[in-house]
Amino acid sequence: MDDAEIARFRSMLECRLAEIAKASEMGQSGQKVVTLDQQAIGRLSRQDALMHQSMAKATDARRKAEAQRIKAALNRIDAGEYGYCADCGEPIAIKRLRLDPATPKCISCAQG
Repeated sequence: MDDAEIARFRSMLECRLAEIAKASEMGQSGQKVVTLDQQAIGRLSRQDALMHQSMAKATDARRKAEAQRIKAALNRIDAGEYGYCADCGEPIAIKRLRLDPATPKCISCAQG
């Protein structure tokens, strides 16, 4: 893999990281504490609000996990280890990297 291709992957990863940060910022309101005042809302509405809060927290956890994967990939680029499997050290197929630029493993090791 040449330097231009690595630069393209870096750009893709950085763009996705920025998208995640923006989505995470927008999703913060869904994670706020749900008030349990029965005079304000009924029982079903509270349950619905709690469900939405739970879904917002789960979505945020998925975003954080993806951000960690992307940051690890950017660290591998900086270390000169990008594009090589973290398990076996063999090159990761370009098609696999284009599909998921943050993947740390070749297809053989990922299938394990």
